[in-house]
Amino acid sequence: MSTTTIRLPPELKARIAYAAERAGTNVHALILEAVAEKADQLERRASFHDDAERRHADIVASGMTVPWSEMRRYLEDRASGRKAVRPAARKLAR
Repeated sequence: MSTTTIRLPPELKARIAYAAERAGTNVHALILEAVAEKADQLERRASFHDDAERRHADIVASGMTVPWSEMRRYLEDRASGRKAVRPAARKLAR
């Protein structure tokens, strides 16, 4: 493990100390947890954007889509337990 120094404004330092005390932990553990949670959030957001870019590229390459109105009806039917027929993809309207 390596050491990193961060400079905190006094108000933030006090808030962190208070939050750690209320959580029954120490400042170090609270900061580590907060940094790990933020890194996880950023990684998940980047993965989400990467997936969206890949899917958009697939749509552009194939030219095939399903209109949202049809997909929404399909998903609502599935969610409510009704028999759902998967909508067919068709050429992208330009």
